[in-house]
Amino acid sequence: MPVPVPAQSTYQHRVADYWNAEENPVNLELGRIDDLYHHHYGIGAADRSVLDEPDPVRRRERITAELHRLEHAQAELLARHLGPLSPDDRVFDAGCGRGGGSVTANMRYHCHADGVTLSAKQADFANEQARARGIDGKVRYHHRNMLDTGFETGAYAASWNNESTMYVELDLLFAEHARLLRRGGRYVTITGCYNDTYGRASREVSLINAHYICDIHPRSGYFGAMARNRLVPVHVEDLTAATLPYWELRQEADHLVTGVEDAFLTAYRNGSFQYLLIVADRI
Repeated sequence: MPVPVPAQSTYQHRVADYWNAEENPVNLELGRIDDLYHHHYGIGAADRSVLDEPDPVRRRERITAELHRLEHAQAELLARHLGPLSPDDRVFDAGCGRGGGSVTANMRYHCHADGVTLSAKQADFANEQARARGIDGKVRYHHRNMLDTGFETGAYAASWNNESTMYVELDLLFAEHARLLRRGGRYVTITGCYNDTYGRASREVSLINAHYICDIHPRSGYFGAMARNRLVPVHVEDLTAATLPYWELRQEADHLVTGVEDAFLTAYRNGSFQYLLIVADRI
């Protein structure tokens, strides 16, 4: 039976094209350290002594490893909030990128995982990584639309978005998560959102949108859309201060900078942008 090609809007085609073509060192070089490829940012105190390394080759390696440690700490934080899960449980990774989040969940809980991405290239890459790890019997990646997955209703114990909500309409997204989750299932997101108390999206937020071809949502949008789609927040954590060390270190990593670092740092510091963890139960 042929694998269905995900239905996509014109905008979603642009997003798919972007990620099919993406070969950013900040994603690939970090992932090569341990074959855990994340497509998100980091949290926690950074070891800034890596910047003092006199040997240029070793300095590059140490900075790369430290940034990867911080991004994996973020993935672990999200995974901790998915549980408790059993090895028989299924989890759903919406906007899975090159697959690091599903692998992290599987390593922690030995659960089944389905990751979804609009990028066929990412799905193929992630499936190859799962085969190399010997977990392809439990961890699978699919070239599908996270707004319309075709997966079984109520089949999942937990689901998440890790920095991928800004590519979709929140009501459509949360409706699909609510459909997929069993009653009492857990949804988790870590996301950047603009701060409604600041006013409209700031210039820096607009620059981030343009860089990633995305549309960052206001903070209030998450809670309104969750309420309309049977997802009740049980834990909310502001990670803005926790992510600043990652961005400050990345700004000094000449081999990894993408040009968007100043916009993130300015937006976080002026209060127009926030980095949130939201945990919700499906009722």
